[in-house]
Amino acid sequence: MLTTHSLDIKERRCSKYIFGEGINLAEIVCRQYILTRVAGLNLNRALLHALGKPGSPVVYYLPPEWRKVIQIQGIKVAPLRTALLWNVFVGMMLGYGVLKIAKIILNGIKATGNQTTQELGRYVYFNTLTSGNLPQPCKDGRSHDIITWYMQWPARVSDIDTLCHGVKNVEQRAVNGKTVAPVPSPIPPLRRFGSIARFIAWGIGASLIAAWDFLRGRWWHALLLNQAALAAQVRMQDPEKLAKDYMFHNSGWIYRPLWTYEAENRGAGITFYFYSTNCESFKRLDGYPNPIYGYQAMNWPRYLVWDEYQADFVRRCVGEAANISIVGSIWFSDSAAEMSASSGRGVAVFDITPFRSSRYRTLGIDFEFYVPKTCIPFLHDIQQVAKGAGYVMLWKRKRKIGSIAHPRYRFFTEHISEAENVIMIDPDCSANRVIEASSLVISMPFTSTALVARELGKPSCYYDPSGMVQKDDRAAHGIEIIRGPEELEDWLESVHEGNESHTCRNP
Repeated sequence: MLTTHSLDIKERRCSKYIFGEGINLAEIVCRQYILTRVAGLNLNRALLHALGKPGSPVVYYLPPEWRKVIQIQGIKVAPLRTALLWNVFVGMMLGYGVLKIAKIILNGIKATGNQTTQELGRYVYFNTLTSGNLPQPCKDGRSHDIITWYMQWPARVSDIDTLCHGVKNVEQRAVNGKTVAPVPSPIPPLRRFGSIARFIAWGIGASLIAAWDFLRGRWWHALLLNQAALAAQVRMQDPEKLAKDYMFHNSGWIYRPLWTYEAENRGAGITFYFYSTNCESFKRLDGYPNPIYGYQAMNWPRYLVWDEYQADFVRRCVGEAANISIVGSIWFSDSAAEMSASSGRGVAVFDITPFRSSRYRTLGIDFEFYVPKTCIPFLHDIQQVAKGAGYVMLWKRKRKIGSIAHPRYRFFTEHISEAENVIMIDPDCSANRVIEASSLVISMPFTSTALVARELGKPSCYYDPSGMVQKDDRAAHGIEIIRGPEELEDWLESVHEGNESHTCRNP
């Protein structure tokens, strides 16, 4: 609802001095930024707190338009306290913007005296990566990370000298003879005194405009001053110093940074890629719900998706005019950790760890599928059926989440991990490695591993022990949905018979 509700920000009331190349999309830029900085878990908590106490109003820093939307839904809002909190928040963001301007100036002055400037040449920058997303020193020489994937992607930027990222405290690496190097920021510092002087003049003017407009109720300039400072830094940058392509992934799908409009205008590519396909809501008995929070506010220049199903999802969110490239599965992270050795036929199993119930309530999720009552039978049924069919269960959890995992699930996993036909796989290990070492793959709806398995030519299905998932749910991307242990047993038997007949035809 808030994702698609337009803020009352008219273009004529927005300053091009602040928004730069983003001036024509000022409202959507503001809405995206507020969705990331104001909405989310904290707003959910405030709403739940008010709903939990009849007659209690919401007290939270909300822009004026959102207060009206929430009131229309029948939820009381404390007008004075909410308005005060909003103004305090915007005032703090104004101060943060001034500090950001000062930091850019200081970094530029330092850079002018730095004679050991790193020469990057033509480079691509990968935004918000972690160490696991970098090429890994695996024994077989292969790594299923995003940078390695990019280098084997036929449509990548050609003649690249360096692949850059922002992961701190890591050494340079190499992929296919290209340097993989950490750099402090996606935007190079201003190194020329003329550029720094121009930026100082811009910073003074922008700060005065933002402060004056804040006093007269035009809060958007103060809110986005820190983002405008980065955009101005790009605008005053030598275009040759910018990346040829900036790669953003779907962990940060909502906000397209204001500076990317300037970078695009100066010749840089801005690419948004999905490293996962688990981004749709489950189909309900009355049809499909609205897309998950934030997706309908996206406006990236280019999207990389896995298949036509995901392309259709993007078009439903942002419109038919979206620039979409279907590229197959996109690797994202890997680990040098070795996979446990197994003998016999292996069935790769990929589940999702359920959070504590309070976590789902805070997230505002009303269709609770990833809970112990489905996650525990998912593992139990597969382990039992696999055992009866003579398969070893190669179980890879999605990630390590520690104490926020549901205690019932943690207790069960300690028990099942001791079963003789279960081998635990390090969660950091690439799913591709596990799938390659397996005869078939069973995934929890609707994890991306089922699609990776299909792409690698492995029999693949989604298993739903609850029977809640609709067989024709488009989120399955055409992967068969198996419901209940009897169907799972039949599927396993049919796969086994199919493999045997294939072996007989191809001695």
